[in-house]
Amino acid sequence: MNLKPLGDRLIVSPIEQEEMTASGIVLPETAKEKPMQGKVLAVGPGTRKDDGSRAAMDVAEGDTVLYAKYAGTEIKLGDDKYLILKETDILAIVE
Repeated sequence: MNLKPLGDRLIVSPIEQEEMTASGIVLPETAKEKPMQGKVLAVGPGTRKDDGSRAAMDVAEGDTVLYAKYAGTEIKLGDDKYLILKETDILAIVE
């Protein structure tokens, strides 16, 4: 991947939900929920404070995160989909 996020942004690879329910029903693409969980692939250097220094990011590469449903900008590189999110769009880190 040749993307480097700037400021307090990060690149997330969405984790798609299962295509089949527990009872065996196959879900069509239109019935699926928009993913809200993903893996962080790249993290920017952090936002600038008033004195010019950088604020450290709370999220690190490799973290699995929950984010707001319609947050960020979706991009497609080849066959892969990625999201560019601001750190404030992250709701929680999954441990």
